[in-house]
This record gives sequence, C-alpha cells and structure tokens, in this order.
Amino acid sequence: MELKVKLPGEIKALFALAGGEEIRYCSPFDINSSGKYCESSYGVLTTMRLLIIEEGRIAYEMPLTGLTSIKCESQVNNGILVVTQKQDGMARHVARFSMKHISRFASIAKGGMLLLEGSDRLVENREYEKTCPKCGRALPGTRECPKCEGKNVTLLKFVRLCSNYKKQFVMVALMMLFSSVVGLAGPMFQQRFIDNTLMSDHGSVREVIQFTLIMAVITVLSIVTRYLRSLWSAKLGAGISMDIRGRLYQKMQVLTLSFIQDRRPGELMNRINNDSANIRRFMEDAFGSIFYLLVLMTGAIIVMLTISPGLTLLSIVFLPLAVALSVGFRKVIHRKFHMQYSRGDDNNSALQDVISGIRVVKSFGKEKYESDRFKTISASYAGIQKKNEVFWASFYPMLTFIMGMGIYFVTALGGLKTLDGGLSVGQLLQFTTYATMLYGPLGWMTHLPRMIIQMLTSLERIYDVLDEQPKIRNRENPVSREIQGSVVFKDVCFGYRSYETVLEKINFEIRKGEMIGIVGASGTGKSTLINLVMHLYDVDDGELLIDGMNINEYRIEDFHRQLGVVLQETFLFSDTILNNMRFARPDATYEEIIRAAKMANAHDFICKTPNGYNTYVGEKGYNLSGGERQRIAIARAILNDPKLLILDEATSSLDTESEYLIQKALQRLTAGRTTLAIAHRLSTLKDADRLIVIDGHRIAECGSHNELLEKKGIYYNLVTAQLQMQTLKEGNGSGSV
Repeated sequence: MELKVKLPGEIKALFALAGGEEIRYCSPFDINSSGKYCESSYGVLTTMRLLIIEEGRIAYEMPLTGLTSIKCESQVNNGILVVTQKQDGMARHVARFSMKHISRFASIAKGGMLLLEGSDRLVENREYEKTCPKCGRALPGTRECPKCEGKNVTLLKFVRLCSNYKKQFVMVALMMLFSSVVGLAGPMFQQRFIDNTLMSDHGSVREVIQFTLIMAVITVLSIVTRYLRSLWSAKLGAGISMDIRGRLYQKMQVLTLSFIQDRRPGELMNRINNDSANIRRFMEDAFGSIFYLLVLMTGAIIVMLTISPGLTLLSIVFLPLAVALSVGFRKVIHRKFHMQYSRGDDNNSALQDVISGIRVVKSFGKEKYESDRFKTISASYAGIQKKNEVFWASFYPMLTFIMGMGIYFVTALGGLKTLDGGLSVGQLLQFTTYATMLYGPLGWMTHLPRMIIQMLTSLERIYDVLDEQPKIRNRENPVSREIQGSVVFKDVCFGYRSYETVLEKINFEIRKGEMIGIVGASGTGKSTLINLVMHLYDVDDGELLIDGMNINEYRIEDFHRQLGVVLQETFLFSDTILNNMRFARPDATYEEIIRAAKMANAHDFICKTPNGYNTYVGEKGYNLSGGERQRIAIARAILNDPKLLILDEATSSLDTESEYLIQKALQRLTAGRTTLAIAHRLSTLKDADRLIVIDGHRIAECGSHNELLEKKGIYYNLVTAQLQMQTLKEGNGSGSV
C-alpha cells in the first residue's frame, strides 16, 4: 500500500518545507471535523512536523518536538488520528476518515512514533489498496483492478492457461472446419439436382440414385464430424476445468491463513467447483460451435452473394440492430449474473455452516429456525435466478424476431424474382437454405453474450484467487536445516489488521529444550504469539529468530515439518485413525504409529474400537470423545518427532480421567523439546521453566511459577482467583451431597 500519496499542486502550495525537511508519509482522508464527507483533505507527516489539511486549508499543524504520541484508533465504521501534545498532555483527534483510509493512517501513525523515538526507519504496509487509484472502484483482493485491467487481459490470462492444450485446440478447429465444409456442400448438390435433373427434360433414374447416395454420404459425414467435434470439445473442456480446479486448490494451500479466513467456505468451494464448471460448459457448448458456425455463416454469405447480392444485403440488413442490442445490454447481463453468483455463494455458505454445525443446531433445538433461515436465503437466490431467466426469456425472443425478419423478406422477394425468371427454382431453394443456415446460427449466437459473460464472470472470480500473492512465501535461496529449538522475539509487533495492534514490542528469548507457559486473559494475544512462531503470519515489525536466524529465511515446508501442534479444538479428517495419525508423516511404519499411540495413551482405546486403527472417525472425528480425539492429536504430534512443540489449551474442557492421561502423554512429548504452552488452568503450567504473562498487548511479567507468585502481580491474582473458584466449586459440591 502506498504511504506517500502524491499531493496535488494546490495542496503543496499551502506549506513550505524547511531546509532538510522532507515528506515521509501522506494520505487523503474523507470526513471533516463536522462529520461530513469531504474532499481535498490530507494528512501529511514530514521529518519535522504533522500537518492536517482539511478541505484545502491547514486545520492543524504541530512540530514533532511538541508531540508525545501519534495513534490511529478504530471507531464504528471509521477511524481517527489521535495526538498527545507535550504542552498540556491532552489527547485530541485531529483527523477522521472512513475505513478505506484507516490502514494507511495506522501505518503513518506508526511511522510518526518511530520519528518521535528518534528512529529513521521507514514503515511499509504490505496490505493491498482497498480501492483502485484510477477508477475508485473497490478492489476484490487483488493488486490489479479488473475493470481497469480490462476483459482482454482476463482473456489473455485464460489463453495462457490453455497453452498446454494447443494440439487439442487445433484438432477441434480442424474438425469444425471440415464439419462446416460438409454442411455447405449439401445445398449445392440440391440446387444442381433440382435444376439439372428435376426441372429439365433429360433427367434419369441414375441421377436420382446418385443424388441420394451423395446426400447419404453427406449426412453420415455430418453425424460423424458432429460426434467427434462434441467429443473432443468435451475432453478439452474437462481437461481445462480439471487444471483450473487443481491450480485453485493448490493456490489456496499456499495462500496465507488471513486470505482463507476473510472468505466464506461456500464462496471458495464455489470458485473451485461451480466457476470451473462454467468454463467447462463454455468450452463444450460455445467454443465447440463458435468456429464451426462462423465458417458456416461466412461460407453461406459468400455463396449467397454469388447468387444474388441484393437479396444477400436484404437478408443481413437487420443484423446490425441485433448486434447493437446485444452490446448495449452486455453490462446489464453481466451485473445480473454477477449478482446471481454472489447469492449462490451465500446459499452454499449457509448450507455448509449448518451441515458442519448440525450438532449445535440440534442441541439448541434450532432446526426450524435454521430451516426458515435457509429458506429465506434460498428464496433470495431463487428470486435472482427467476428475474434473470425472465429477462432472458424476453430478450432472446426479441433478438430472434429481429434477425428472423430478414428471411421473410428474402422468401417473398426471392419468390417474385423466380417468377420473373431472375432465379431458378434450385437457386431459390439453395439461397433460402443458406439464409436459414445464416439465421439459424445467428439465433444461437443470441445466447452467446450470456455464455461469454458467464464465462468472463467466472474467470474474474477464478483469477481473483490465482492472482493473489501469498504474504508468506519462500525467499530466494531459502535455508533447509534441522532446527534446534531456540526462539528469540526482538521488538515484535503484530496485528491482524494494521490498525488493530494485538502484540506490541514483544522481547524475550526461549532456550533450546525449555518449556514456556503463556498466561493471560482472553483476547490478550496468547494464540497470536504461537501463530507467529508457527509462521502462519508474518510479524509487522521487529524480528522473530529461530536458532539465531530470521524465521523468513527458512524454507516454509521444512520449517513446518519440524513443528508439533496440539490445539484446543482438535481437528481430525473424515478418515481412519491410522490415516489421521499418518498425516504428520505419511511414510511412518505401523511400528512407529503404534509406539506413538502408546506414548499418547491412545493405543488401548484404539484397540477397543470396531476396526482398531482402521476405524473411521467420522466428520471432524465426532465418532470419538473429546479426550480420545486429543490423544490421537498428541500421537500425531509425537509421530512427527517435532523440534518445536506448540500446545494451545491441550487439556481444556476434559474430564478428570482424560486430563490425567493427556497430562502423562504430554510429559513424555515435551521431554527435551522446546515447548510453548497456553493454558487457562494454571496448575498445568506450574512445572514450566518460565511463565510469560501477556497483558495490554505486551509482556507484563516473566519468571518461574514461584517467582511470579512472590511478585504478587497479575499472575498471582489469576492463581488466587482460580483457587477461590475451585474452593467455591468444592464447597457447593459438598453442600449438595
């Protein structure tokens, strides 16, 4: 994202830069001090001062030496820039802006704080622009604007995608050409047969038999070529569709977690399944016929011109009107089908949510509520489909009628010309046959705008994913090596959005083989911290070092292969216990799998299941209990022999027996391994080498269990509160006996 927007000349003229002063950051904003939308308003941060220019005048100006802080704060659907002045220590907001500009102002505020601290480092923002700088349209998550890029660019991308199918394209094109020639030959033989045999005095039975055989051969060739054309087009469409699905799925695997989480599952599934299917249908139904019909129409017009130029011009006189209508309604059709696809995404996402959460739906007795909700969404989708089909059912007959008017004039005037001797009967039949060949394809081609727009809309949605660049990717010449397990955070700052800080100025070191407990209230950033260590996200500022090397220097695949992860929400695939454990190491032997299961205290219960290790666990593992799922997850982590272990609430929400078994398994798993563990049940972390308490986006306390208790700070209060809660539960339990 550009943090130094080019200022108009009239804005630059409002202030003069002093010697050695330069503009570091500047951004437009769009809400004035009265809360109304405005123009010609900019926030400018130089190396010496902050200026707020509102509607063409300087509304606020302050040297950086007169400020103690510059912050960007998120409000309801807008943001504000807040400064604190040294003189009075008061915080005041100096600019307000819509969410379109909040990310840029957050980065500018961060740059301002660096200047206040004496740092000359420039801030970078790796987020995409929210709107196109040229046309102002919202960008669909890509660097380039689809509108400004143009449809031709999208089509060129599709052509490049199809480059592996050149041979198949040539074969289909040649078959369409041959099929067109066969179709054009029939009327020529018919004209000669009528004029030279039927309408003459010297026709013979032999000529009748010859004509019949010729037409039979033409019919057979027409059927064979049509079959081959359809078959090869279907194979071509299926191959391209398969490639698109594969590339989309592969792309989604390498894209960062934030991209996946910002989109609904049904939307992504639609892009893989429905949009790729639209491309396949276009290749089968449209591409397989377009070239054939173009050659057929061109040949028909050439022959018609040789018979009667006047009648030919008359037959196509209404064609420009039909084309103009098709072009004129193109944007309307595109908008209608884009809206239909969007409603389809809503429909699929709602269905996927309900199916995935069916246990919750049934446990709360919300079957009727969810059914009614889905009916409403489905009715909206059906309403859009109905409107689109009604529109097309009205638009298509109108085009067909306009184009069909020409053939009526041709038949009437051609008949009069035949009566006057200007045309023979055979020529009239030949001309009307070719005119029908011309208007038949034209009638079909009135459907073409709809098919092309559906295909282009699907391509835009497909390339919205394919053009997305992963924020975390391998650098040039990445390092592949076995990690030892030391972790260092140096001034690490991070936020899922640039204007919402989750972690700020995190500094600590984890030594090899050390177990670190991470403690704090909900929402303080504990899981975010381990997400950074797992390299699911990249730090905004600072450095995260693994064995003294920046985490970005490692090859991503090799680094992740050396991690072991046990999360609170254990996810198991809809497969067997064996395959779920092997997910960490597909080449693991049965002996290694059984050894890992025994270490995780999972072997005994697995042997009691109907099919042992080949037992199907069900959707998300729901055929197993929570403790059983968790033990399989631990076995999966053990099998991977991780150098760095991540435990996120691995024993929460379990019964006493399951927790005891899992604690024993975790003790075996963490022995000698660098471990980061999160737990709200603080008793599970008392044996950790050190505890880190996160509060207010920063590390508030650090030390062993006993050291933190002696400090009587945040950790002491958390432990005391839990002990009081436990005492209260035990008292209630004994009182109820």
